Amino acid sequence: MLFWSGNWVVGRGIRADVPPIALSFWRWSIALLCLLPWAWRPLLAQRRDLVRHWRLLTLLGILGGACHNAMTYLGLSLTTATNGVLLASATPIMIIALSWALFGKRLRLLEWAGVAISLAGVLIIVVHGELDRLLALRLNSGDLWVLAAMLSWALYTVLLTRRPAALHPFAFLAVICATGLIALAPFYAWEIAGGQLIQPNRNAFVAIVYAGIFPALLGFIFWNRAVAEVGSNTAGLFMNLMPALGTLLAIVFLAEEPRLFHLAGIVLILGGVTLTTRQRRDPR
Repeated sequence: MLFWSGNWVVGRGIRADVPPIALSFWRWSIALLCLLPWAWRPLLAQRRDLVRHWRLLTLLGILGGACHNAMTYLGLSLTTATNGVLLASATPIMIIALSWALFGKRLRLLEWAGVAISLAGVLIIVVHGELDRLLALRLNSGDLWVLAAMLSWALYTVLLTRRPAALHPFAFLAVICATGLIALAPFYAWEIAGGQLIQPNRNAFVAIVYAGIFPALLGFIFWNRAVAEVGSNTAGLFMNLMPALGTLLAIVFLAEEPRLFHLAGIVLILGGVTLTTRQRRDPR
């Protein structure tokens, strides 16, 4: 969540220098290049298993590797970071709904309470504790792209629980990266043909490298392991930590002034996450 918090800031801040499909394409290229030295042996050793499960792996690659990232960056190029974070806070609910619809998983009452408390904390941070800001929000085409991206991510997370357990995590992620690149390639070509090119400057380079190493490579390694350990519903709730972590990053690195609503939102988010995860650990 820490790495992905920075990804929202990068996606919005670099929109004038790096087109959205280009950022998604090159981030996965960097992730795959960094991963291959550790992944090529498991890829060769498990090639038959990879072929056997190609349908699921292809779907996961398209959802998590191509659609989610590209649509997120496209949405952030057309809407505000505030709207984007607010809409992303709906992802845990999407994950819970899809888990129920596809696999019959349900939350207990106290777990739902944790989800609600955490969501309230997100809203407080996003609207600066002012109800008027929430009422003044308006949806645009960028917001619809973000919603579509979050739905794609929710489906990826739920289906991730059906990933073959025997697959090496690096081999699995390498396939996700490669599938995402293949799916993105024609759209990247279309973007270039339309005259949307990367501006060759330091900001663009740093943003692409950051997106490739931290949100794409390390973020996915940690997320895939987390879903395997605690399940999709519990892991999804942690996405509400992004506004809290983004706030802390802004205070530390951008010298933004901490406000009371920041503290209130962070406390609620952490309280909601703690309530839900404690219920999951309760053997009763």
